[in-house]
Amino acid sequence: MQFHLNGFQPGDPEIADPAERVQAPGAAGAVPEEVDVLIVGCGPAGLTLAAQLAQFPDIKTCIVEQKPGRLLVGQADGIACRTMEMFHTYGFSERVLKEAYWVNETTFWKPDERTPDKIVRSGRVQDVEDGLSEFPHLILNQARIHDGFLDIMRKASAKLEPYYSRRLIDLEVDPAAGPADHAVTVRLERVDAGNEGKVETIRARYVVGCDGARSTVRKSIGRELHGDSANHAWGVMDVLAVTDFPDIRFKSLIQSAKDGSLLIIPREGGYMVRIYVELAKLDVGERVANRNITAEDVIAKAQRILKPHTLDVKEIAWWSVYEIGQRLTDKFDDVPEAEIASRLPRIFIAGDACHTHSPKAGQGMNVSMQDAFNLGWKLAAVLRRQCAPGLLHSYSAERQAVAKELIDFDREWSGILASAAKAGGADAARTQDYFVRHGRYTAGTATHYKPSVLTGATSHQHLAEGLVIGKRFHSAPVIRLADAKPVHLGHAAQADGRFRIYAFSPAENPAASGSAIRALCNFLAEARQSPVRRYTPAGADTDSVIDLRAVFQQVHRELAVEAMPPVLLPRKGRYGLIDYEKMFCPDLKSGHDVFAMRGIDRPAGCMVVVRPDQYVASVLPLDDFAGLAAYFDAFMLPAN
Repeated sequence: MQFHLNGFQPGDPEIADPAERVQAPGAAGAVPEEVDVLIVGCGPAGLTLAAQLAQFPDIKTCIVEQKPGRLLVGQADGIACRTMEMFHTYGFSERVLKEAYWVNETTFWKPDERTPDKIVRSGRVQDVEDGLSEFPHLILNQARIHDGFLDIMRKASAKLEPYYSRRLIDLEVDPAAGPADHAVTVRLERVDAGNEGKVETIRARYVVGCDGARSTVRKSIGRELHGDSANHAWGVMDVLAVTDFPDIRFKSLIQSAKDGSLLIIPREGGYMVRIYVELAKLDVGERVANRNITAEDVIAKAQRILKPHTLDVKEIAWWSVYEIGQRLTDKFDDVPEAEIASRLPRIFIAGDACHTHSPKAGQGMNVSMQDAFNLGWKLAAVLRRQCAPGLLHSYSAERQAVAKELIDFDREWSGILASAAKAGGADAARTQDYFVRHGRYTAGTATHYKPSVLTGATSHQHLAEGLVIGKRFHSAPVIRLADAKPVHLGHAAQADGRFRIYAFSPAENPAASGSAIRALCNFLAEARQSPVRRYTPAGADTDSVIDLRAVFQQVHRELAVEAMPPVLLPRKGRYGLIDYEKMFCPDLKSGHDVFAMRGIDRPAGCMVVVRPDQYVASVLPLDDFAGLAAYFDAFMLPAN
């Protein structure tokens, strides 16, 4: 798509009238008096969480924001491959793919050895390694990501809309409240015209602070961000410009001899570009605001770095200056470490409320949304009585470790970009090498959760070497058995709170009476220990809590769908209609054999249990029924 040709306009580029693009009034009236979950902040983390909880009509959710309306311009724009995998579970990955800029290659520039005051290209690399994900690295305005989540919230069963113009005053937790009580009392001040100063009180079972680096929620639970700034000022600017720089439509990392570094990020629409400009080293304790840096200062610095190329800025859509700082809080909930065994969390923080860093690695928005994706299904499982409240301790345990890795990465990456390039090109080579070596991290696929009640032991990892326990489920192309449609195996997942079991069949006829797949299906359908029977509520569809999928080794034309076990053809809904979309075969016609691609043991097969947030929870032999039952028994509550 091409747009912004005659100037930047916020909102959906497919809406012709600019005025209609920005219409989104939010919820009217006062906030409800009682809710299950109160979300403070409509940033990426808050909206990811709200969109997840909106899928459950039996969960009462409220989201509030101090700003008067939705975000329209600026802030983050990088969308990692892993984030796109998550977007697909919400149902709006196709929209993002259509609208966004695709980061296919990255170029590197350094000072010319003969004339160091000029720059020359020193390298060009593929941005994401082949096969890492079915989705590319993308660039799209954070505001459009917000719009996607807001649309999902609006259309969901809960029909959720944010309450804008609400400032959090304070909150208080009743220490004597029981797990099912609305233990948190929150006071909000209205700041909208005509209602200024009005105080609203809302009681919640859980509160999640997604209210940014200056989080009031974080302060209310006594948490602090620890760390320090790197004493370096940077400018960021979205511009429509004319230039003779040849790589203006590539992501480009530029290091000059004397004027610092410049990062170019092409933006959606084909014309706009974002530039990150290294400005100045700050004195100890100095804040960038004290420098009174102007937009003209940022442009002038970018022009000097780009020499001998020119940059003529025609329009600035948004700009800001900031100082790099890597800061992290020690825990993401309100329970002190020493009280974990005796106290349940009631208040959580996510996103920038927990961790802050520079924007140049494109990780902040992505990690913030993954924070919320991790927390959302856990809150839903507890509120719907599928899991005990103790499960909520796992949120801070898992995501604080991920944030620590992010801070360490950002500190090193920012240091590399800020170091003065040498005429010999040593720093430019180091920059390119570091970028390539850490590609999986920047793609968002390196997160690896440690063994816990949710992440099993690696005893049987050899059965599926490419589906690593604790890492995200790495999808692969397959053919759906019932209709021969090419699909991606991982796209069976939705943001619906369900666990998934992918049963990879051995090299045998899965329809045979003695097959391993049939034995597994019989166990799940009939055995008293079956987690499907134990945890599915009476009257609910059999896949409403645990969704079984089967992958066979045969070409799809060699198998008869009607001969398969009934568990793989479940009857669902009010009419008992058959779900035909549970079985898959390798896409051998296109050369994609999922068994080879993901290192599945062909003679033995295996079960791969996947969490609702798409992370591999366990790999088990197909006949390890006791191990499968034990995994779910460790944290789930029997239905009814």
